[in-house]
Formats: sequence, C-alpha cells, structure tokens
Amino acid sequence: MKFDCLIIGGGVSGMQCALVLGSAQNKLFAKEKKIGIIAHQRSSHLENALFNNVLGLPSGTLGKTILTESKAHLSAAYPHIQQIEKEKVIAISSNEQGFLVQTNKSEYTSKIVILALNYAKPFNIKGLEEYLIPHQKANPDKDRIQLKNNDHYIKKGLYCCGTIAGHRSQFAIAAGSGAAVASDILTLWNNGIHAQVHDKVS
Repeated sequence: MKFDCLIIGGGVSGMQCALVLGSAQNKLFAKEKKIGIIAHQRSSHLENALFNNVLGLPSGTLGKTILTESKAHLSAAYPHIQQIEKEKVIAISSNEQGFLVQTNKSEYTSKIVILALNYAKPFNIKGLEEYLIPHQKANPDKDRIQLKNNDHYIKKGLYCCGTIAGHRSQFAIAAGSGAAVASDILTLWNNGIHAQVHDKVS
C-alpha cells in the first residue's frame, strides 16, 4: 500500500498531526494526498494519565478515553485518513518511493514518514539507530531517548513529533508538536508557501 504521508504512533502528537492533515482535505495541494496512521505501536503513556491541567479538556479526563475518542473523531471528521491498527512497526528503510515501512503484518511505502512515538526504551524499529540520542529534556535517571532532529525534521521525508522529537511529556506540548509537523507538511505540499488550516463558522 502506498501513501503520501504515513504517521507512526497514535498518541497525542500523532493523532493531532493526523487531524490537522485531515482538515486540509479541501485544499488543492492536499486533496489528492493519501494519508495513513499506524495507530498501534506500544502501550501509550496516555493510557494511565489523568488530566486536570489541559485547556479544553474537562477536569478528570482519562488518557485512555482520549485515545479511544480521538480515533473515533478522526474517523468521523476525516474518513479519508486510513487508520491502521494492531500492527507494530519493526523496520523503516529508504527506497525509490521514499520509505519502506515494515510491520509485523504488512509493508507500506510512503513519500513522507512521521514518527510520533513515546520516548521510552527499548526502541525496536530497525533502520533508525543512527538517529537515537539521550533525551535532552527528560530526567537523566529515567533514561529516555529521542531522535536527532532540527525542528522536527530528521532528513528529507522523515520527521518526528512529540516526546520522541525531544519535547517534554506534556499534553499541550505533544499536541502542538504534532500540529507543527502537519503544518510543515502542508507547507511542503503547497510548494513552500506557508500553510495552516482552520475551519470557520459560516
């Protein structure tokens, strides 16, 4: 299966990235793009979270509720984005189309790959070892990792967002990171003209 953009990871940053990309479906530069998200990678840290300090979320919101509702939200609002579940990415390599993403069940090619994973060890995706470094904004005692990047950009066609990009584990930061990467991709598709998307009340 071929994609223009494939997001790996269905936590806060990955789902926010998918939502922003999905919301550009009526833009000429994005309407024909095939976008996917591999929503299952490992147990998300979101599973056990309780949120009392996030703007827009009612106090007491559970992380596992957000995980479930975000998938339903994405399906309802932007059904053109393909959600791939119950697959674990095991390797990523460059190819003529961009990247070959191998899971425990299938293979996908994508021009752009966005890594939206958590920062915990072990990191078991082959092909990315050269980019792994100690996390720059986590307690050293936690032994967290990140991918080397410049403002989410790893190399041509390869991006990261959220804690794996070196951000702190804070809901608003992760969501903003995912939205930032989506905006960068939309700008790329728009021939370098800065792009962002907002729905408006008519």
